[in-house]
Amino acid sequence: MLRNVQRRFSSKLPARVLYDKLEAKGMDTFFGVPDSLLKDLCGYITDAAGEKNVCTANEGSAVAMAAGHHFATGNVPCVYLQNSGLGNTINPVLSLAHEKVYQVPMLLVIGWRGEPGVKDEPQHVAQGALTTEILDSCEVPYRVLPTTAEGVDEVLKEALEHFKTKGSPFAVLVKKGTFEGYKLQSTTDNTYEMTREEAIKCILDGIHPTDAVVSTTGMPSREVFEHRAGTDKNHSRDFLTVGGMGHCSQIAAGIALSKPEKQVFVIDGDGAAIMHMGGLTTVGGIAAQREGALSNFKHIIVNNGAHDSVGGQPTVAFDINFSKIAEGSGYTVVTDPVTTHDSLKAAVVKLRETDGPCIFEVRVKRGARSDLGRPTTTPVQNKEALMEFLSL
Repeated sequence: MLRNVQRRFSSKLPARVLYDKLEAKGMDTFFGVPDSLLKDLCGYITDAAGEKNVCTANEGSAVAMAAGHHFATGNVPCVYLQNSGLGNTINPVLSLAHEKVYQVPMLLVIGWRGEPGVKDEPQHVAQGALTTEILDSCEVPYRVLPTTAEGVDEVLKEALEHFKTKGSPFAVLVKKGTFEGYKLQSTTDNTYEMTREEAIKCILDGIHPTDAVVSTTGMPSREVFEHRAGTDKNHSRDFLTVGGMGHCSQIAAGIALSKPEKQVFVIDGDGAAIMHMGGLTTVGGIAAQREGALSNFKHIIVNNGAHDSVGGQPTVAFDINFSKIAEGSGYTVVTDPVTTHDSLKAAVVKLRETDGPCIFEVRVKRGARSDLGRPTTTPVQNKEALMEFLSL
């Protein structure tokens, strides 16, 4: 009874309410990339939808799979994403789903990071300010998701009318704090020895002071920053890819091509590596076409099988073989996946001694410290320090 009383006066929307209303209206199949503002909804979808939910490689893939689902069933799918992923959706939204092309109805549920007037991290500010303009430019009508069941009904009624008359995407924007908390149930804790933070410390301690590091989006870059802060306090060697998920290996490749005398290490994540896996073929192709190119490129995928920075929803990373994919793309794989501190330490030494492009995978536990800090330097300060380091 107390729980019902508390919920009645809550200003937040239970994820179950939105899910049930979508299901009742036939929008019971989901495709997307998890988001921190949607983590409660994504967690509920992961638990409740089962095989009717697909966590896709990237947001554009989600729109494409949603289109295929509509072609096969006639039903309206739901696509979930953070607004930072809007760029990945623009091509399929405009060239496939738009009413002037194939007229594909789908509901886009978008976490609104960087909403104007709401404090957020630097990488979300421009995206947040431009989110509604992007949707307007793509001719995707949108509404902010209310926190009441009645409000949700009104928005979904409008969306359904749009699907009937225009047959194209409709978006709902989700503000920070919209959903009640929900803890993902369908997780399988792996038994690997190390946390991601412990693995990152081992990697950083094993490379040379002259080496450059490019770390992936989310918690890995925060862990890189904290380790440097707790040791030599020299952040100039590290590029923290706070935005542009999935692109850290290509940033590193650009550096490595331009600075062939300097070893460049990529600390990638499983979800990020999957998001733009085509980058592996670019790196391998360059090395095959240009003798000696990218021999200084060293790639490490830290795999915990989850989108850890945005709620812990599972990726497919434990069900695929990064080593074979990389090898087929032209990389040298220096070792089978490592899982212990000692094997990781040895793998880092071997990676540094091997001509690139070369790679290995380290498998780690899910989760992070609750008190994990954030970089205290701005993105511009990070860039300028790195550029000075690379000029030496």
